[in-house]
Amino acid sequence: MKKTNRFISIILTVAMLFTTVSVLSYASSTETVVLYTNDVHCAIDDYPLLAAYRAELIAQGKNVVVVDAGDAIQGEVIGSTTKGEAVVDIMGAVGYDYAVPGNHEFDYGMDVFLDLAQNKASYDYISSNFYSLTTVSPVLKPYAVEDFGEYQVAFVGISTPDTITSSTPEYFKNENGNYIYGFPTYPATLTNADLYDNIQKSVDNAIDDGADFVVAVGHAGIEGSNDGWKSIDIIANTDGINCFIDAHSHETIEKAVYKNKDNEDVYVTSTGTKLTNIGMMTIDGDDVSFELISTDSIDVETMSSDAQQAYSTVKEKVDDYNDDISYLYEELGTSEAKLVIYDSDGSRAVRKRETNTGDFVADAYRAVTGADIAIANGGGIRAEIEAGSVSRKNLMDVNAFNNSMCVVEVTGQQMIDILEHGARKCPETLGSFFQVSGISFEIHTYRESPVITDQLDRFIGIDETKERRVQNVRVGGEPIDLNKTYTLAGSAYVLLQGGDGLTMLEGVKILQQEGLPCDSQMLIEYFTEILNGKITADQYGNPAGDGRIRIVDIDPISVCEHICHNDCFLVRFVWKIVNFIFRIIDVQQYCDCGITHY
Repeated sequence: MKKTNRFISIILTVAMLFTTVSVLSYASSTETVVLYTNDVHCAIDDYPLLAAYRAELIAQGKNVVVVDAGDAIQGEVIGSTTKGEAVVDIMGAVGYDYAVPGNHEFDYGMDVFLDLAQNKASYDYISSNFYSLTTVSPVLKPYAVEDFGEYQVAFVGISTPDTITSSTPEYFKNENGNYIYGFPTYPATLTNADLYDNIQKSVDNAIDDGADFVVAVGHAGIEGSNDGWKSIDIIANTDGINCFIDAHSHETIEKAVYKNKDNEDVYVTSTGTKLTNIGMMTIDGDDVSFELISTDSIDVETMSSDAQQAYSTVKEKVDDYNDDISYLYEELGTSEAKLVIYDSDGSRAVRKRETNTGDFVADAYRAVTGADIAIANGGGIRAEIEAGSVSRKNLMDVNAFNNSMCVVEVTGQQMIDILEHGARKCPETLGSFFQVSGISFEIHTYRESPVITDQLDRFIGIDETKERRVQNVRVGGEPIDLNKTYTLAGSAYVLLQGGDGLTMLEGVKILQQEGLPCDSQMLIEYFTEILNGKITADQYGNPAGDGRIRIVDIDPISVCEHICHNDCFLVRFVWKIVNFIFRIIDVQQYCDCGITHY
């Protein structure tokens, strides 16, 4: 017996010598890994890789939690055709533990989201500030605490208050038109302090429940988000948060550091969008590290059998859902040019300047409806079209929300107010930056925006003491007439439901709505029936569009050498007399700065 035991000991010793390297690479049981995603927007094809990565870490003995910071279930056809259910099912198979509702989780209606969150999802949706205003209490769990023995980690959910206007405002009201959901109060009374106090209460409660480390999982954003509601504003006005996993603005941030209200460091991280990266936060005692892992770099074949099995399980589910929409891959034609929505730095160009995709979408709306003008909000244009073959799905992914459409009657004054509202943050990105057709204009970004908005960025009016940013507006090549009426095509979400804050159109006259195809179907009809299945380089070959929107970032008068800006008063006086004569004979005069003089 002793000889047998000694033999077994020798075998085990030899085995340990051969496995030392791999054993040392495994973490202690006290090490916790938080895998996180944000703004996936239905990019389901890479979920199997996340499942494999999670399984590999678990096989190595690590504690693993998987969280999503919102906007997972909308953005491509697989979301809209299943009202998000397919994505929720896949996320459950991956092994998500928690998710936060982003603004686009509500795009299928409140009843649909609540059913997904409360009945369909195998993981927990959390949000500290998504409130029922009838019960004055959170709709979802505000936070969750994970116990890892030696320490506990809390996850506090945060939803951006501008969800109300960046989703559909009507979804947050009852049948009488009264708000019954808020973030955390009625939109009319919501203040920054309300938001900070609400989040602080959840953080404090999580710490009272034993949390040693607090992770805010927030759909808040930085670039293009409302001042006061950005992740960095929340951090600056609270304490107790150790890390903020951010979403909403699609930024790629491996690790940034900001100060909280007690001047303590808080980490901010975000993975970008469309599962191009998986975020990995490793917590080991007092040590915290961050890494963004490109999904392109994950090689499942080198992983354990557990990881490969997890990959296969989720891949089979993804393939089944893709098979259900395989008919959408039917080729409808070709494109000679790539239609873009991103700049080279990864920022969403379609939300801050004219793009050829924006031109294509707005042209489709105008051509199909026959309206004088068409607008498309940059936030509703979700995908690029590559040069080459164009399928039905390619076009449907561009307008992935299947918004209903309409044609309304607007005055020239209302039209310039719409453009001014959309240009208020340019050159920052903004979902309500409008791509246009049938109209052209300039945005003078060196001027402060005169637009007055409420807390939810809804249009209130124009500060008449400030000069407008939007200038030289032309409809069909002619200067816009503020008193004339024009027909305007766009989504019902924007023009009728107050989406993106267009309150200046309340009570607008509806000319067409019933019988109009949805936005994605308009793209298909325009492409197949009007363009005859071909996007030409002549028409849409310039990624920056064809000059409908001109960004002016320097005051043209300050650098103009035209005679009308001469330093000599006498010269300018003579010029005014000449222009008076031109006005009588109805001749427009332009100076080098592009301004019309009479």
